[in-house]
Amino acid sequence: MNNPVNIRRAEKADAEILVNFNLAMALETENKILRRDEAWSGVLNLLQTPQNGFYLVAENDWEITGALLITFEWSDWRNGMFWWLQSVYVKPEYRQKGIFKSLYTHVKKLAGEQKDVCGLRLYVHANNISAQQTYRKLGMQKTAYSIFETEFEIRN
Repeated sequence: MNNPVNIRRAEKADAEILVNFNLAMALETENKILRRDEAWSGVLNLLQTPQNGFYLVAENDWEITGALLITFEWSDWRNGMFWWLQSVYVKPEYRQKGIFKSLYTHVKKLAGEQKDVCGLRLYVHANNISAQQTYRKLGMQKTAYSIFETEFEIRN
């Protein structure tokens, strides 16, 4: 890494790398194998539907080395929007080199420029201790909440 990290919004041309990151992250964090066609459709759908969120990518020397997805959650308690950081991925050879920190700093700056954003949130696998340490170093705090879910099959 000779040059500073450049953070930008992802474009349709970045879809393949985002899909590859999602496939790698699912396997690495949950030992889950995603279907490439479904992941591809999900990434393209998001890129074409900005009201659902946006991806940011980190570039080093013109190579995409990391990315994350921002989605939105309205908080009636705060009359504001939480931005959720999701699909956070940094290529293994670029970890511990400030890539996520650059992405997070950029997200905080963007969120701070919006009048209706009340905070940033993310979820992390309970066993991903190194990620949790990184988030704490950046000033994020663990909440008292746990996540529960019910999944449905998407019917297109």
